[in-house]
Amino acid sequence: MIIIGEKINGFIPKTLEAINARNAEYIKEIAVGQSEGGASYIDICAGVAPEIEKETMIWLIDIVLAAVDTPLCLDSSDPQMLVDMWNYVQEKASGRQKDEGMINSVSMEEGKCEVIFPVIAGATGWNVVALTCNNDGIPDDPPTKLVIANEMVALAATFGITADRLFIDPLVTTLATKGDSLSNFITGIALIKADNPTVHFTSGLSNISFGMPHRKVINTQFLCLAMAGGMDSAIMDPLSKDMLATMFATDALLGNDDYCMEYLSAYREGLFG
Repeated sequence: MIIIGEKINGFIPKTLEAINARNAEYIKEIAVGQSEGGASYIDICAGVAPEIEKETMIWLIDIVLAAVDTPLCLDSSDPQMLVDMWNYVQEKASGRQKDEGMINSVSMEEGKCEVIFPVIAGATGWNVVALTCNNDGIPDDPPTKLVIANEMVALAATFGITADRLFIDPLVTTLATKGDSLSNFITGIALIKADNPTVHFTSGLSNISFGMPHRKVINTQFLCLAMAGGMDSAIMDPLSKDMLATMFATDALLGNDDYCMEYLSAYREGLFG
């Protein structure tokens, strides 16, 4: 399971408070915690007004680069910001942090792929989160998700970006408004995987529980069921012992953990329990 640590995100109130106060120690603490919790990537999203996004992203990137060796996941809705921050990481980082990473995200909304794909095409250690939405918005029906995913896979190929570098996010809808959100998400994965067997699948786990009480119960059950449905990555909180316990247990139950060695090792290390 590929974990994209979600905690350095200005849309999280406590993180935004730290960003506004320029509390570097807090950002460092959650970067280290996520890395130690098994994150494969550390997501960095400023979540601030556009006029201060660049300086905020640079401030966050500098802290994380100095604190951990875990590759970065650069996160913004502005594709040019992602390009600028990718170039910044190439200048400032070294080793794994420079050579491996992730862009979050592209979609078939006008121009996004065309801005991002040429930049990362030759940087083969860099992957990209690809959202199944376009200029018409976010579709609910799995067949439309498939059409959009196939378009992105084909477009990526024209830049020499192989399908295994794409982390397709079929964009689960909120359970409070769509009772079939999980089934549509899993059906979307099945359809896309049938056409594109080497792509990865990811999701922002907490999206499904927005507006619901006791959200962590919904989030953990979604993680379990989505993994059973073929999701092999998640944008999640690796500081949550409940989430990690669910992840390791599900991997073992799905037969992805020989002799439950990863489950037992994580338990002994105190990652959950």
